[in-house]
Amino acid sequence: MSISGRLLDLTVAVKNVSGLEDALWNMYVEEEVFDCDNLYHCGTCDRLVKAAKSAKLRKLPPFLTVSLLRFNFDFVKCERYKETSCYTFPLRINLKPFCEQNELDDLEYMYDLFSVIIHKGGCYGGHYHVYIKDVDHLGNWQFQEEKRKPDVNLKDLQSEEEIDHPLMILKAILLEEENNLIPVDQLGQKLLKKIGISWNKKYRKQHGPLRKFLQLHSQIFLLSSDESIVRLLKNGSLQAESDFQRNDQQIFETLPPESPGLNSSISCPHWFDINDSKVQPIREKDIEQQFQGKESAYMLFYRKSQLQRPPEARANPRYGVPCHLLNEMDAANIELQIKRAECDSANNTFELHLHLGPQYHFFNGALHPVVSQTESVWDLTFDKRKTLGDLRQSIFQLLEFWEGDMVLSVAKLVPAGLHIYQTLGGDELTLCETEIADGEDIFVWNGVEVGGVHIQTEVGTVLTALAIPAGVIFINSAGCPGGEGWMAISKEDMRKTFREQGLGNGSSVLIQDSHHDNSLLTKEEKWVTSMNEIDWLHVKNLCQLDSEEKQVKISATVNTMVFDIRIKAIKELKLMKELADNSCLRPIDRNGKLLCPVPDSYTLKEAELKMGSSLGLCLGKAPSSCQLFLFFAMGSDVQPGTEMEIIVEETISVRDCLKLMLEKSGLQGDAWHLRKMDWCYEAGEPLCEEDATLKELLICSGDTLLLIEGQLPPPGFLKVPIWWYQLQGPSGHCESHQDQTNCTSSRGGVWRAAFSQGASVNEPTQVSLLYLGDVEISEDATLAELKSQAMTLPPFLELGVPSPAHLRAWVVERKRPGRLLRTDRQPLREYKLGRRIEICLEPLQKGENLGPQDVLLRTQVRIPGERTYTPALDLVWNAAQGGTAGSLRQRVADFYCLPVEKIEIAKYFPEKFEWLPISSWNQQITKRKKKKKQDYLQGAPYYLKDGDTIGVKNLLVDDNDDFSTIRDDIGKEKQKQRALGRRQSREALREQSSCILSSAETPARPRAPETSLSIHVGSFG
Repeated sequence: MSISGRLLDLTVAVKNVSGLEDALWNMYVEEEVFDCDNLYHCGTCDRLVKAAKSAKLRKLPPFLTVSLLRFNFDFVKCERYKETSCYTFPLRINLKPFCEQNELDDLEYMYDLFSVIIHKGGCYGGHYHVYIKDVDHLGNWQFQEEKRKPDVNLKDLQSEEEIDHPLMILKAILLEEENNLIPVDQLGQKLLKKIGISWNKKYRKQHGPLRKFLQLHSQIFLLSSDESIVRLLKNGSLQAESDFQRNDQQIFETLPPESPGLNSSISCPHWFDINDSKVQPIREKDIEQQFQGKESAYMLFYRKSQLQRPPEARANPRYGVPCHLLNEMDAANIELQIKRAECDSANNTFELHLHLGPQYHFFNGALHPVVSQTESVWDLTFDKRKTLGDLRQSIFQLLEFWEGDMVLSVAKLVPAGLHIYQTLGGDELTLCETEIADGEDIFVWNGVEVGGVHIQTEVGTVLTALAIPAGVIFINSAGCPGGEGWMAISKEDMRKTFREQGLGNGSSVLIQDSHHDNSLLTKEEKWVTSMNEIDWLHVKNLCQLDSEEKQVKISATVNTMVFDIRIKAIKELKLMKELADNSCLRPIDRNGKLLCPVPDSYTLKEAELKMGSSLGLCLGKAPSSCQLFLFFAMGSDVQPGTEMEIIVEETISVRDCLKLMLEKSGLQGDAWHLRKMDWCYEAGEPLCEEDATLKELLICSGDTLLLIEGQLPPPGFLKVPIWWYQLQGPSGHCESHQDQTNCTSSRGGVWRAAFSQGASVNEPTQVSLLYLGDVEISEDATLAELKSQAMTLPPFLELGVPSPAHLRAWVVERKRPGRLLRTDRQPLREYKLGRRIEICLEPLQKGENLGPQDVLLRTQVRIPGERTYTPALDLVWNAAQGGTAGSLRQRVADFYCLPVEKIEIAKYFPEKFEWLPISSWNQQITKRKKKKKQDYLQGAPYYLKDGDTIGVKNLLVDDNDDFSTIRDDIGKEKQKQRALGRRQSREALREQSSCILSSAETPARPRAPETSLSIHVGSFG
C-alpha cells in the first residue's frame, strides 16, 4: 500500500541524532516493523498481519528546504528548551538513498548547500541571521581582519591557515619576547596588535578562554602559580602541534572530484553573513561553528548541483531585471546614499575629547595637564555605532607611543581640575549603549596611576579631600530622602572602595567631624532638627558714603532679580539715587572677602546666591556678558583679601592682560608672566600662550591671576631648577649608600631641607636637597645632556662627580624625590615633564642601567633592642615576575643573605608615620580574585614605587612585631596637635563671623541645619 503527500520542506529531528544524513536515514531508509504484539490490521483481509512501514522521497524539487527541530518540550520539568547538541550537515549531499526512484544518474540527486538560517538565543527569544552563498559573485568578499593586521610578522606566519591556529600565533609572540616570558594580560594585547582582532572575538568560541587554552597545552606553555605569567617551553613537543592541527581540521563530508562541468558550477566558495543591516564575509569552514551551541543552525537550504546560472549573470546584479525596475532601483539607491551620508554625519558621529594620562599629573586632589590644555587634549571624531573595543583599538593606533594596559574613563571638569567620573567597561558594547554623549571628555590612562601617583578610591579619602583629620562617614543604606536609614561606616570598611560600599551615582553621604559635639544625628540615627525657610538677604553699605544704616535686610525669593534687590537696598540705606547707575552687588564670603559682582539681569537662583547670605553694595558697574572680573596679585604667597581687581574684555590676549595688570600694580619691566591660582590658593600652570585670548584659555569671572617675576622660556624649551640630592647618615653628615663623597655646600647655594617626616635619629633615612641653579634646555635634548649641562653650574664643580653616568635623576614632587628618570638617551619631551618641573640629581659610585620593570628601593635593617635602623642600601627589584610579596621577600632575603622565612619586611609611609607589613601569608586563605589583587605590591594598599623605604627585620635576633621608631611616635603626636589647632582656628573664625553679624541691628543669620553631602561617585575600576 502506498500513500502520497506533498511536503513544503523536510522537517528532521535533532534530539539524539548526530547529523542531517543520520536523520534522513532514520526517516527514509530504515523500516518500522509491525509484528508480535504490534501487528498491523489489514483493511483488505480484515485481520492482523505482519507488515513493514517506510517512507521515500518520490520527486525532488530544484530547491530543498530542511527544518531542524531545535525546540523541544521536557515533560518532566514541563518546560520548553532548545536542543544545543552537535548536529552536522554537509556542504554537498546525495539524496539517492532516500528516493523511491534511483535509476537516474547520481548527479540528479546531488544538492549543494547555499544558505543557512541561524538562531541565536533560547526557546523564549533570540535573534536570527543567515549565511548565504554568493552564487553569482555579486558581493565584495574581503575579510575585515585582513585589513586590520598590518603588523603580522610574515616570517613567523606564512599563510592564513597558520593565523587560524592560535597555537602558532602565540608561539610567534612568545619567541619575540625576552626569555620567552610575558604576562598573560600583555599576551592578549600583543595578539590584538599582531592580527588586528582580540582572542575573544576570533578564538574564544572554538577554543575557550585564553588561560584555559594555555593550560590545555601545558607541554608547550608553562603558567606561573598564580596564572599571571606564561613562559614558552624550549623543548615543547612538536607532536602537540600536529595533534592540534589534526583536531582543528574540517569535519565537513567531502566527495571525490567530479566532472569539469560540476566543478565549475560549485567553484564559488564565497559566503556572507547577513545580520540585520550588517553584512560581512565568512569562510566555508566557519559554518561548522553553527553545528552546536546557543547560536546554531535552524534551517538549511540546498539547490540542485546541476542548476547552472548563465555566464552573463555572474557578477551582474542587473541580470534579468526589467528596465523600468532598474531605473526605479537606481533612483532609489541614489536617494538612499544621500540620506545615508546625511544620517551618518548628523546622527552617527560625535566628537570626543581625549585627555592623555601621560600628559597629566595629580595635584591638589585633581588632575591637571603637565603642559598646556590644548596640547593635552586630542579631539577625535568617531562613529557611535561602533563598540568600545573599536574605540580602544583606534586610540591604540592613534597613540603609537602607548605601552601596557589602556583604561578609558569618562572625565568631568570641576573647579579643582579634571575628575575621573566613570570607567568604561565591556568592549562588546556600542558607544550608544555605554551612554557616551557628544563632546564627552575621555581620560586615557593605565587604570592605576597618573604621573607616578596612585589614584585612591577608598571611602576614607573623602575625609582627606574635605581636610577633616578625623571624622565619621554615614551612608544612607535605605535610600530615604530624609533622616532615616543612616548607617556609620566602620574603621575597617574605610579602606573599601565606593563600589564595595554599594554607593553609586547620586548616593548621599553624611560627613561629621568626630570632635563636633552638636551633631544633628543622634545615636538612634533620627533627624531631630528642622528649620523654617529663610527668605531674606543681608546687604551692607560698602560705597564709602555716609548713611544712617550700615546694613539692611531685604526680603526676596529665589526668582527675585538682582537689580530689584540692589534698588531696594539703595532706598532702605537712604543713599543717593545716582548710585542706581553706578553700583553693583557683590557676595561676601564667610571670611569677609568681596567676590565677583553679580549681573543685574540674573535671578538669585541663576546667580547661585543662597538665602540668608550677605551682599555688599559697592561702587562701580558689574561686568557685562562679554567682560571678565578678575582678581590679581603679585607673587605666589598671596593672603586672601589682598588681591587687586580689574575688569577686562574676555577677548583680550594674555600679553595685553599682563600689561594692564602691570600698569595697575605700578610694576615695570618685561620679566613677568601670568599664572592662574588653583583652588588651593597656590600658583598653578603658567599661561604660556601669550597670543591666546582669556576666553580660549577658559578664564572665567572671579578667577585669580598671579604676576610672577621671570620670563617664560621660549616655546620648546624648559627652565629646570636643579637640586642636589644627598642621603643623610646617622650622624647627620652627607653620605651615599653607594659612594662616600663628602657633601659640602657652596656659600652661594641655598639649602632647602625636605626631611623624611617621622624618621628617628638614624632612620628612616633623612633627605635634604641643595639648590644648585637653573638650567634652560630644549625639550628635544636627552636626559644625559641635561645632566651634562647641570654639571656646568658653579656649585656643581665642588661636588666632584666624574661624569653624567654617575648621576641618578629624580623628579622633585612635594619637596621630595618622586619619579625616577631612567633612560639617559630618551628625549625630555617623552618624559612629559611639564613647565613646573624640578630635577634633583643623586651621586652614584658607578653607572647603572635600570630596566622598565626594575624598582629601586631603599632597604634598612632594624637594629635589635633599639627602635632605630641601619643606613639605607639600594636594592633593585625586578617586578616583571609578577610584582608579588613573595618575590620581594625572596629578593630581600638574598640581598642580606638571610633565610626567607626568617625575615619580615614593611613599607614606610612618611606622611602617616606608619609602617605597613608586607606579608604573603594570606595567599593560602583568600580567594583567587582577592589573592591577585592583594599580592600585587604596585597596587593597593602598598603602591610600591621607586625610592620607597623598606624596613627589614631579622627574626633570628629580633622577634618584636613593632616596626615603628621613636620619631614616628613624635610625628603622630605632632599631627594630632596640628589637627587640633586647625579645628580651633576654624571655631575661632566661626565665632568671629558670628560676632560681626550680631553687631548689626538685624538678627544674626541662624545656623544652617546639618545636611547630607551628595557626592557623585564614578567607577574607578
